[in-house]
Amino acid sequence: MKKLISIAFIMATAGCASLTNDAMTPIALSFSDGSNGYCKLNNKRGAWDARIPTTVSVRRSDDPLKFDCETSDGREAFGSIPSTVGAKIVASAVFLDFGITDAITDKHREYPSNYVVPMPA
Repeated sequence: MKKLISIAFIMATAGCASLTNDAMTPIALSFSDGSNGYCKLNNKRGAWDARIPTTVSVRRSDDPLKFDCETSDGREAFGSIPSTVGAKIVASAVFLDFGITDAITDKHREYPSNYVVPMPA
């Protein structure tokens, strides 16, 4: 009887493959020289415009987050912020759905919480 109750409990709690990560993730952006400016950000999941310094919410993706920035005095910088695999993918793969949902949604991917855009002098 205990075994049957245990199996029913596991099936009831593991029936949903929802993930704990939100689709959006915040990144605090600033310029290396402390100046103000503007950045265009994009990955395969979307595009965002932001005044710098700020914290912007971007969609998680397995692609790097590309940036094209300009300071208020006209200096430009461009590059990308790499995306990494988060530790929660292990729990998802083992306990939920073998990572299938993560592979589709990219919710297991992470960008750094802070990024300093290098500006030429």
